[in-house]
Amino acid sequence: MKYLLSLIIVVLCASAASADTLRTKVVEYSDQGAVMAGYLAYDSAFKGPRPGVLVAHEWWGLNDYIRSRADQLARLGYVAFAADIYGKGNRAKTPAEAAALAGRFVNDRPLVRSRIKAALAVLKNEKLTAGQPIAAIGYCFGGMTVLELARSGADIAGVVSFHGTLDTPNVADAKNIRAKVLVLQGADDPYVPAAKRITFEDEMRMGGVDWQMNVYGNTVHSFTNPASGDDPTKGVAYNQESARRSWEAMQAFFKEIFAKPGK
Repeated sequence: MKYLLSLIIVVLCASAASADTLRTKVVEYSDQGAVMAGYLAYDSAFKGPRPGVLVAHEWWGLNDYIRSRADQLARLGYVAFAADIYGKGNRAKTPAEAAALAGRFVNDRPLVRSRIKAALAVLKNEKLTAGQPIAAIGYCFGGMTVLELARSGADIAGVVSFHGTLDTPNVADAKNIRAKVLVLQGADDPYVPAAKRITFEDEMRMGGVDWQMNVYGNTVHSFTNPASGDDPTKGVAYNQESARRSWEAMQAFFKEIFAKPGK
């Protein structure tokens, strides 16, 4: 009996493994002489071309958390490409390292735009996204990154910023935005307080942008990432409800700007 049960378990595990249709690969590309290593994910259960979603990482760099988000998007029926803004091998292990890596780009927005545009080109050149609309989402540092992509006038359908930095040195560039914009913020985020949200709103209005913002109560910075911990007094903490609500808001936004993917 024990042998039979063990055999059944082995067969079931093997079937589950063979039925997994998620496909992923590392894609190397370049920008201004720098080599990047992005992460592409799609689900082969979905047939034919489909919309693409560019994913921009937090200040840590392209890590397992961002790859997991790309996998989730692939399961929804999109082709997801996690951009590598910092460059191949540049990943932060400590907050000090992350601040140093991110600071270079925060203080050089043209470089940010160049790096994310290089990643966008990779996604647009994928066979499965041929002729399909593309959106970009980003987390924290990545939120700033995709907003700068929009401000550059990039030909994309929409951008979604999760607890991202909203300020920009060139507010007049909002007039270049062709994409719809969704911003998802924590009401108690000490890094993006109410005053900065208002400044961003004014920027969007002056630019004539199609934008919306969801603000989640009792929520601080980096609320979508379980690795942020559970102590909001530190200004950075995971909030399960806000994480769920923001992901659902993103999906509703995608339904508006994309044709619904189908198997």
